[in-house]
Amino acid sequence: MSSSVQPALAADARPWTNPDATPFISVKGVSKRFGPFTAVNDVTLDIYRGEVFCLLGGSGCGKTTLLRMLAGFETPTEGKILIDGKDMANVPADRRPTNMMFQSYALFPHMTVEKNVAYGLLREGKSKSEAMDRVAQMLKLVKLEPYARRKPHQLSGGQRQRVALARALVKQPKVLLLDEPLGALDKKLREETQFELIRIQETLGVTFIVVTHDQEEAMTLATRIGVMTEGEIRQIGEPRQIYETPNSRFVADFIGSVNLFEGQIASIEGTQAAVETADLGRVIITPPEGMNVGQAVTLAIRPERFTLSRIAPAEGTVNTTRAMVRDVGYGGHISSYRLKLGNGRVVSATQSNRLRDEDPITWDEEISITFPSSVVRVLTQ
Repeated sequence: MSSSVQPALAADARPWTNPDATPFISVKGVSKRFGPFTAVNDVTLDIYRGEVFCLLGGSGCGKTTLLRMLAGFETPTEGKILIDGKDMANVPADRRPTNMMFQSYALFPHMTVEKNVAYGLLREGKSKSEAMDRVAQMLKLVKLEPYARRKPHQLSGGQRQRVALARALVKQPKVLLLDEPLGALDKKLREETQFELIRIQETLGVTFIVVTHDQEEAMTLATRIGVMTEGEIRQIGEPRQIYETPNSRFVADFIGSVNLFEGQIASIEGTQAAVETADLGRVIITPPEGMNVGQAVTLAIRPERFTLSRIAPAEGTVNTTRAMVRDVGYGGHISSYRLKLGNGRVVSATQSNRLRDEDPITWDEEISITFPSSVVRVLTQ
């Protein structure tokens, strides 16, 4: 998984860690029902000025419905939304301090780039000279000055995406809402555009709320992520927190790759506990507070946390087992392995290819797997 590049807010300026900080956007107990179907269920969420907040989830989880309620295109069935301290209940979409960038970009095909960007300003009654000054500034920001007189069909997908972004930002909203903004781009262009988005957001200081199903996109862009499923937010946190310390099996399994092992706490002695598992045998962990002997738990271990070796570990080494290499995938910077444990369970592991290895671990070898207690996440839900 990619790591966050900390857009907009430095590590020492994280207002969500300050209980006295005032949220810029507050979603309070918001639900949205369409007949008998509940699309968003009792969501409470605070977002702070200057954040890039990502709503992450699969199709149908409610993330776009929540975004549309923030924009004013849908009305909450229950609850309320405040932006900059003002209740949005009776504020129509065109009067809110927000603008929305749609997944389809929705550019006017018969207009040039500069006219597409200027359209909203001219509709508001801005003078042509003021509008074109703002358009020129925005095209410079998104690096499209040479393309001002072109039409959308003469642009690449990434250029059309930047036109749509410029059009959304030229009206100087306090909040920009982005619905799957990079979904139409190929992988390499999507990765490049993620950093362009961060650069633009840092330059303008606008609060971004991004809806995406792409985990790597959320991890790269976000100051914080809200993981959604079935209309509810299951966990909110910084990218590293979401990845390293998921609060449930769902979040652990949804974000990146993970190996999950069922077990039962066999003993607790001081700061260590032993968990009996069918797959790994006895696993030594650092137990969270409140654990009890006999309690059922799920152990989550990320593939990159396994150390693989042909050499058996020293006698007495904890958290080690033998495995057979079933599959190997070479990915350039990393290699991925599918390993068969003694009881037949297949687990995933990855290793960085930092050094040229003339004799890498390969198919049908028997190897040792080890992992420290500190990398095991203990889940109870």
